[in-house]
Amino acid sequence: MPIKFENVGIAVRDLEAAIAFFTDLGLTVLGRDSVSGEWADTAVGLDGNHADIAMLATPDGNGRIELFEYLHPDAIETEPTRPNDIGMHRIAFSVDDIEEALGVAAKHGCYPLRGVATYDDAYKLTYVRGPSGILVMFAEELNRS
Repeated sequence: MPIKFENVGIAVRDLEAAIAFFTDLGLTVLGRDSVSGEWADTAVGLDGNHADIAMLATPDGNGRIELFEYLHPDAIETEPTRPNDIGMHRIAFSVDDIEEALGVAAKHGCYPLRGVATYDDAYKLTYVRGPSGILVMFAEELNRS
């Protein structure tokens, strides 16, 4: 059976803030919509499902993120995911300059959980707490040829 990666869906408390964060990092908004109705209830498994959504793409066109802000039923706040929690974990981006990416994140009040680490002289890596508590990893490859 052929299979193709489509996107990662992320529920956010403030769609505009999340869009601003990801577009400042270089993603592009492909489209926006408001979804509701029987088809949405069936697909998602929630009665009265109604959400505003935005689809974003990475600059290389290979990755997509679907952000959604629930209007109904009410969104349920949870504790932000920790790096060792079971389940959906984080979204990761390769970046050319980790310090530049951290500068963009800081403009949105988003900072590393601890700092920037170097792995085997191959990568600089860090986890940032993004909008709505989303864990975002930045990875800068060192010694690119």
